Amino acid sequence: MKRRNFIKKAGITGAVLGTTPSIFAKDFSVNQNTKKSSLPIAIATWNFHEATKRAGELLDNGTSALDAVEQGVMVEEANLKNTTVGNGGAPDRDGNVTLDACIMSPNGNAGSVVYLKNIEHPVSVARKVMEDTPHVMLAGEGALQFAIQNGFKKKNLLTENSEKAWKEWLKEKEYKPIINIENHDTIGMLCIDKDGDIAGACTTSGLAYKMNGRVGDSPIIGSGLFVDNEVGAAAATGMGEAIMKSVGSFLVVELMRNGKSPQEACKEAIERIVKKNDNHNDFQACFIAINKNGEVGGYSIHDGFSYAKYQDGENKNVKCKSHL
Repeated sequence: MKRRNFIKKAGITGAVLGTTPSIFAKDFSVNQNTKKSSLPIAIATWNFHEATKRAGELLDNGTSALDAVEQGVMVEEANLKNTTVGNGGAPDRDGNVTLDACIMSPNGNAGSVVYLKNIEHPVSVARKVMEDTPHVMLAGEGALQFAIQNGFKKKNLLTENSEKAWKEWLKEKEYKPIINIENHDTIGMLCIDKDGDIAGACTTSGLAYKMNGRVGDSPIIGSGLFVDNEVGAAAATGMGEAIMKSVGSFLVVELMRNGKSPQEACKEAIERIVKKNDNHNDFQACFIAINKNGEVGGYSIHDGFSYAKYQDGENKNVKCKSHL
């Protein structure tokens, strides 16, 4: 059943919701003195330049932001050299490659999958959840069953190289996230198309050698990704537990709603994480953001974070400022 039909049959109306005041009551208005950037634009966490190139070229040809973000992150889901996303991702400590992903459309719809095994493109399954079910998130065996029913093919995602690295890890079984290395390379992508509509996607295989069943921020709407087409969008990467506890991407968008630039909003969101976590020296957290005018920004706890940006046919890596 399509989401809209389910909602209609459930008899949900806006009568009650419409009378509830927002906790973020301030009206959003992009700084009228800010010059609008040339559209379209694609940005992604880290230097995933092939992903932004794919999305950017599609946007240049008139593709929607939603289609562009899906196709863009799929590049990394299929990249066997990337051990943090999709096929070839590092397994959990039991040897299972489990994938998490989410996607948001300009109209506010969202879809997500968590703990998904044996499907190369979880972002596409998340989109199916968004468009073809009344739900937002499916997990584990339910997500796999849904994917297979919708034509996705099962595939062994544990590559020879990833399996070899996992077996080496088993000798010591030491778990310590390394800042800016491998287990923080989630790809979050934000696109704004020629019509000014914004969409986002986030996909990952999670922390390398995580506990079986662990899910981080990446597929959580409001944590790893949030889109409000009236305001802008944000995506996160890094230590998911810290990002989830701050509802980071939602926070960035709300800060933009209240007048901050994407850069200022990302910086404040990171500063809140730092303030709440005495051990912030030991982990990385990063945000990227874009607003309705096409302004972009990024910020992280530690040095070394960057984002890829495609605009006006140019695809470049932008180094971000950091708290430390």
